[in-house]
Amino acid sequence: MMRSDQILMREEVRRKYADSALGLREECCDVTGGLYTDGELSSLPADAVTASLGCGNPTAVADLREGETVLDLGSGGGIDVILSAKRVGPSGFAYGVDMTEEMLELARRNAREAGVKNIEFLEGLIEEIPLGEETVDVIISNCVINLAVDKPAVFAEMHRVLRPGGRIGISDIVADDTLTMEERAERGSWVGCIAGALSVSEYQAGLTSVGFTDVSLTPSHEVAEGMASMIVRATKPSG
Repeated sequence: MMRSDQILMREEVRRKYADSALGLREECCDVTGGLYTDGELSSLPADAVTASLGCGNPTAVADLREGETVLDLGSGGGIDVILSAKRVGPSGFAYGVDMTEEMLELARRNAREAGVKNIEFLEGLIEEIPLGEETVDVIISNCVINLAVDKPAVFAEMHRVLRPGGRIGISDIVADDTLTMEERAERGSWVGCIAGALSVSEYQAGLTSVGFTDVSLTPSHEVAEGMASMIVRATKPSG
């Protein structure tokens, strides 16, 4: 059962991102650092680009292939789901999961404007992914897992919905092992994707504990002292 402080934090995150979808953006995870190519951005609706609040470009690191099924956790305005749908082609499919109704409405509108058909946006929590077991080949996420109030549940759910041999390619904010939780909070708020970030060792242990292998974390760019946007990769064993 969630604690009262976790419930309050989740609602604060929901409110912030609802405001962002409505054009009332305050402090969110807008630390992409120009990581999308001009070609990618030019193929997207303007509102999808404006609503991008991530810390990287997971579609570029997940090595998406024709015909695969992709899931984006915390899909926001839909930028990474739309790009994923284009990469996997008509024989593939892309899901986006988000808990914010306003973001889902924006994402669906962006997908229609982009003319992408092999796509579906689902309302739900990334701690309780609304898909069946062994449903997807690849999971991506862009600066969202650090916002989750129950990260072990997120890792367990990712493992559950991935098919054997499936993989994750995630961009997320991660702290150096030397930083305490208090020191992370000094560098930024939870809704700003800083205070709730795991350390490198915590991330590795969390993924390994639910069964992932080949776990790696590679720094992309610094977002605060001792904290970086990192590319997180891992695999669900085939057997």
